[in-house]
Amino acid sequence: MYTSHQVILYVDLKLCVTAFQSGGKKKKIRNILQYHYDQGEKAEQAAKKICAVYGPNTVSNATAKRWFQRFRSGNMDVEDKARSGRPIVENVDKIMEIVESDQHVSTYSIAQELKISQKTVWNHLHKAGFKKKLDVWVPHELTQKNLLDRIDACDSLLKRNEIDLFLKRMVTVDEKWVTYENNSRKRSWSNRGEPAQTIAKPRLMAKKVLLYVWWDWKGIIHYELLPSGQTLNSDLYCQQLTRLKQAIDQKRPELANRKSVVFHQDNARPYTSLTTRQKLRELGWEILLHPPYSPDLAPNDYHLFRHLQNFLDGTKLASKEACENELVKLRELSHECKGAVSDACNQVSAVQNIRTLISHEAFKANP
Repeated sequence: MYTSHQVILYVDLKLCVTAFQSGGKKKKIRNILQYHYDQGEKAEQAAKKICAVYGPNTVSNATAKRWFQRFRSGNMDVEDKARSGRPIVENVDKIMEIVESDQHVSTYSIAQELKISQKTVWNHLHKAGFKKKLDVWVPHELTQKNLLDRIDACDSLLKRNEIDLFLKRMVTVDEKWVTYENNSRKRSWSNRGEPAQTIAKPRLMAKKVLLYVWWDWKGIIHYELLPSGQTLNSDLYCQQLTRLKQAIDQKRPELANRKSVVFHQDNARPYTSLTTRQKLRELGWEILLHPPYSPDLAPNDYHLFRHLQNFLDGTKLASKEACENELVKLRELSHECKGAVSDACNQVSAVQNIRTLISHEAFKANP
């Protein structure tokens, strides 16, 4: 025969197993509370017994009393009541929809529109991997036509280079400001907790000269430093082209005698004026296609000027003459420029791959 105490323990165990199988720790505790209520026990006694078995703070006296009151009212359901308000999944979908339609929208505006807290908006965006970032300035916002022109230009240049290695006949030009003081930030060793060393930031109106450089795959052909206070116009640029022609005749006779120069420049006004175009026609040079607003396709910006800036980092120049002396040293290292030909091929190949992808996507959208 079983004692009454053993029977109670057996029933408690059976009830716990049943409650666990029905799912959830909370639901299990509530089923046990309901059992003790049916036994006629007080809420405090039920809470004490549950905490003795499952550990302290499993259920508080206040929680036990609240559920006992619910049972006394005739409601024996241990499930939570349905909460009012917008479902969480719907909130997340709405937030994502608003952000995708306007990436500059504020969390405050989203919270006001959906009638939820701003912190909730922050939490959902953070879990989705979103972070507020400051927009990056670009020289010009490209239109759809600008983008297509860039792709067409790169595609035509790539196809042409497959049958005519014109890159070895290309002479390109660009300009760069060269400052007298070329300070650069460097990493320095310091003890933990100590502030980093300071360095004076270059002044906005620092002394500088404007460098114009013409070069090809073999290196620098010609360069000029524009006198202080002088600006480039069409007449001055035509004079520079005349001096460039003399430098090519002297340093690149193969271009002057047997092969014509393929000349590359951007779309600055002095370069595209009627006077300049007539001068280039007199020289007999072919003008390489360069789509508007495409500084990233200019070899100077992603190759030569990077080496020039690295070469001048930490250098202090006292005058224009000192700057010229440093440029003479750079010319001795101008074999670095040879890598720009392969870089240019890779750049054009990348855009060709992009065009292929765009064409494929366009075909799928409009078969």
